[in-house]
Amino acid sequence: MQPVVLTILDGWGISEEKTGNAVKLAATPHIQQLFANYPHTELACAGEAVGLLSDQMGDSNVGHTNIGAGRVVYQPLVRINRAICDGNFAASPVLNCLWQAAQGQALHLMGLLSDGGVHSHLDHVLELLRLAQAQGLQEVYVHVFLDGRDVPP
Repeated sequence: MQPVVLTILDGWGISEEKTGNAVKLAATPHIQQLFANYPHTELACAGEAVGLLSDQMGDSNVGHTNIGAGRVVYQPLVRINRAICDGNFAASPVLNCLWQAAQGQALHLMGLLSDGGVHSHLDHVLELLRLAQAQGLQEVYVHVFLDGRDVPP
């Protein structure tokens, strides 16, 4: 059996564009020799290939999770979006307990608010509000934390 080496060049990127591309502009004779003489491959690192939205950039955590699993691991944003679309979000036993407990009471929703999709998404808060309204809740307060990390403040 031939030995195999898995080398992850995190952040290396593969592009022929030279402008702003430190990897392409650098002298990398060892890497070039390895690429010329040994099998290698490129992996997609963004969008649906790694369980993100089609226009979303990946990061090392997402990439390593997918490599380690050997399959696409759908990230929380995508899983929640799918659950909203297929009705599983609205049918959640946890949310149904929440709606029952909140009847006749004030409901306070707290969390991050952003449309960036890294740590939270506005659409998810809007869906919670839609569901609260559908349950007849009259008094709903939204307390948001704006971190400005994945979108400008």
